[in-house]
Amino acid sequence: MLRANNIRKSFGDTQVLRDVSVNISRGEVVAIIGRSGSGKSTLLRCLNHLETIDSGSILIGGQAMVTTVDGHAQYASEKALRGLCLKMGMVFQDYNLFPHYSVLKNLVMPQRMVLGRSRQEAEQYAMELLAKVGLSDKAAQYPCNLSGGQQQRVAIARALAMDPEILCFDEPTSALDPQLTAEVLAVIRQLAVEKRTMIVVTHEMNFARDVADRVIYMAGGEVVEDGPAKDVLGSERSEAIRAFAGEASY
Repeated sequence: MLRANNIRKSFGDTQVLRDVSVNISRGEVVAIIGRSGSGKSTLLRCLNHLETIDSGSILIGGQAMVTTVDGHAQYASEKALRGLCLKMGMVFQDYNLFPHYSVLKNLVMPQRMVLGRSRQEAEQYAMELLAKVGLSDKAAQYPCNLSGGQQQRVAIARALAMDPEILCFDEPTSALDPQLTAEVLAVIRQLAVEKRTMIVVTHEMNFARDVADRVIYMAGGEVVEDGPAKDVLGSERSEAIRAFAGEASY
């Protein structure tokens, strides 16, 4: 479904990603964990073409987003990139909703502008998705009138409205208190039950162990561990994971 090989990325003189390789299969939920500055969010942004890489390759559904020629990244054409980026949905930690649009319009406008759907079709689908995330009664509200958890659930619905093949989350609960975190994680859990392909950058260890099929642990811009969630975060976890996540039973 998605193959990233030997990704390198630097900001100035700081190398953030060092030969990172990640493979994601259809229907798989992969959690990426690690300390702040480990490169996990940068990796996610590179996979979504929100950042460009210095070298390496990224293929989505067998189609190349970027390859390396003579040591330098070479991206596909703009038309091809638009199509590939539509296969990737992104949910940010700070929601990124349009504050001057109602909840419904936040879901409708991207469908109409990018996918060319009619207003009726877009509104009907938007209401179905708002029902899915438990916010049918908030369609006419504006983001400023919602809690953080509700805004994040709207952001998830908006991402789903574009029918992505892979749904990516960049620490979706980092700005939320425990109760609101539970609301958002419940929605992601349901998406996992539906076998949605998801990549989740998270600091929620219980969630990673219970919901993810695989856990990738990053440190210093490298993939240190990549394996089944119950192994990486289980009782036989490595010393590196113990140093990061502690001794608690997840």
